[in-house]
Amino acid sequence: MGKRKYTAEEIIAKLHEAEVLQSQGKSIAESVRQLGISDMTYYKWRKEYGGLRVDQAKRFKQMEQENQRLRKVVADLTIDNSILKEAARGNF
Repeated sequence: MGKRKYTAEEIIAKLHEAEVLQSQGKSIAESVRQLGISDMTYYKWRKEYGGLRVDQAKRFKQMEQENQRLRKVVADLTIDNSILKEAARGNF
């Protein structure tokens, strides 16, 4: 069976559902089994998304995309800058 990629919203919903199950007296192992995920996935998700609301997760994802775009722009500008410096050294 292939791995399913969950969205941030789905992950937060599953974490909330796990909290509800645990508050009903179920263990973590029983909760994750009922949710259809592994123990390791649960702990990884809880570490990354624990305490976030859906709107915060969306904003977090947008910020990650913006950071990636800015890193690309900086890399392009760095290359352009180094090319211009080499060209200026060749002219003098």
